[in-house]
Amino acid sequence: MNNHKLNILIGLFFIAIISNCNQEPKEDKEYLKTAPWEQISKEAEGTTVNFMMWQGSTAINNYINNFVIPEVKERYNIDLKISSGQGPEIVQLVMSERDASIDQGQVDMVWINGETFFQLRQVKGLWGPFVEQLPNAKLVNFNDPYIGMDFQQPVGYMEAPWTVSQFAMLYDSTRLNTAPPASLEELTAYVKANPGTFTISNDFTGMTLLKSFMAELGGGSKSLDGAFDEEKYNELSSKLWEYINTNKKYFWKNGETFPNEQSKMNQLYAIGELNILYGFGEGGIENKVNNGLYPKSTVGYPWKNGTVKNSNYLGILHNAPQKAGAMQVINFLLSPEAQLKKASKDGMDSNTILEIDRLTPEMQAKFKEAMQRDYGPTMEELKDYAMAEPAAQYMIRLFEDFRTEVIEK
Repeated sequence: MNNHKLNILIGLFFIAIISNCNQEPKEDKEYLKTAPWEQISKEAEGTTVNFMMWQGSTAINNYINNFVIPEVKERYNIDLKISSGQGPEIVQLVMSERDASIDQGQVDMVWINGETFFQLRQVKGLWGPFVEQLPNAKLVNFNDPYIGMDFQQPVGYMEAPWTVSQFAMLYDSTRLNTAPPASLEELTAYVKANPGTFTISNDFTGMTLLKSFMAELGGGSKSLDGAFDEEKYNELSSKLWEYINTNKKYFWKNGETFPNEQSKMNQLYAIGELNILYGFGEGGIENKVNNGLYPKSTVGYPWKNGTVKNSNYLGILHNAPQKAGAMQVINFLLSPEAQLKKASKDGMDSNTILEIDRLTPEMQAKFKEAMQRDYGPTMEELKDYAMAEPAAQYMIRLFEDFRTEVIEK
């Protein structure tokens, strides 16, 4: 994630709330929210749908380009076009098009979660609710709090869940002679004994790690549950910055710089500069070992106090020109066929959002086989360490304050 852009947008975002939140698009296509699916499918046929998404993963890009795009073309005669962008870029696009009174936007559907969902809802940047209209939505359990809630916000059928995953730690078992650190106390001892082999990435993944740290400082994995609490944030973040600033001299590059992208972190781990890493998708280990980036000696493990488990989602922008086409594509992405391919090792190696027992026996067997892992831990193995995503404001504040309280000091 481009953190610099996010910091700039925070100020613009709250200004936009005041000036734009009461504006409504002129062509909302309200009828699609109640229309029969046959009508929606007919309107979707032959459209060109523009999808803005993060493109920082080879596995994800291959899945979209080599499976999804050809499938939606063959099945629905939809041309799916991909543009690169995530949280900051999506919010910036919505606000700039609102300011310019653009009723037919550049983008139809977006890949989002958390703070982006929060920001888009504040400026009425999403169209919906639409998810209940999707035939494949019946295969999803929206009562699951890790699906029906996005950073403590009810999704309200305004976004369709796409993937669920849990954050995990990982290490190279050939480089460590002792158990890897799984608490702040253990991490302190580790970095002092192994200076330069750990750091915090200045991106979405690094800030997610900091939420686990902050929850531990708060006394437990549930200490950040509920609505954003300014007083609690100030107290716990103060302890967090003190902890990091006390120990960062033992971090990679003596804590004088922090990588901005997970691709950089992956490279540092691959060449042996970092021994400890972390990420979503239960650490993101499997496909990186299989494609040769990570050594086969990589092992995933939980942080004792807990790590975030959450879902990511697909939304439709308020001024999407092809809302019916976007609904059709999203419904396909929720289909058992698309989710199975996504879960497989030659797909995205990601957990399905579908409730397995709602599928046919044949599909259930295929999913159970696809979800087996050779290297990384499974969500089932980490379930006792699952931590709910804190409110979106925690992430927004951590991004800003990590820069001012750690990087610039």
